[in-house]
Amino acid sequence: MSDCCTPKGYRQIFSEKNAAGEAKRYRRKGLDGTSKRIFDFIKDSGVEGKTLLEVGGGIGAIEIELLKAGMGSAVNVELTPTYESAAGELILEAGLGDRVERRVMDFTEADTSVESADVVVMNRVICCYPDMPKLAGAAAVRAKGMLVMSFPNYRWWTRVGLTIVNLVFRVIRMQFRVFLHPPARILAAVEQSWLPSSSADSRPGLTSQASYGRSSRLRGPREALSDSERGQDRAGSSSSRAACRGFARHRPRA
Repeated sequence: MSDCCTPKGYRQIFSEKNAAGEAKRYRRKGLDGTSKRIFDFIKDSGVEGKTLLEVGGGIGAIEIELLKAGMGSAVNVELTPTYESAAGELILEAGLGDRVERRVMDFTEADTSVESADVVVMNRVICCYPDMPKLAGAAAVRAKGMLVMSFPNYRWWTRVGLTIVNLVFRVIRMQFRVFLHPPARILAAVEQSWLPSSSADSRPGLTSQASYGRSSRLRGPREALSDSERGQDRAGSSSSRAACRGFARHRPRA
């Protein structure tokens, strides 16, 4: 892991206090806007009996809602232990203790004990890890059916804003940085991991919000998740907001 983002830095940003606040908001208001879009898209694709792997799921709100909707089981991999107490309470409250497994580790270093799943989700996670290709690739190879991701929009105002955020982090000596990547680079990292099993005809595409949840006219089944919306960025404080976009991509068949 890069020196810019140490375990201490992650614990400062994603603290027990922050986790407790997220759990309180979830109990009161349910899923936030971006998480709700992800939930709706996956649910509409069919979840009955399927398996879920969520990387950096925090308190596990998306997992809980999908399990309630019929998904069979879920595994959450978290980089720090600061979310475990709040997440555990929510799981018990929902009566889902036997269907959720939570693990604390660097997902990019995970061995075969972290198994593949029908659906893999990374919501506001790409922007929080220094090695994007490694993280995206690790998620892609474990997605048996669909990979869903959200990340900050690559717009000039987002770039300026996150540059300022990182400057502030540097000044206050916080060992954490926010990373912004062009969507094409993220997609390329995913496709590189899927390349051995894909062909030019079977590679799915990326569409805009206008095609959200529709069946593709191409050979790849369903495509886009969302375009531009306002949502809380997990890379910042509770008051930090950034426009997010995302995509859902089905793994091409061999």
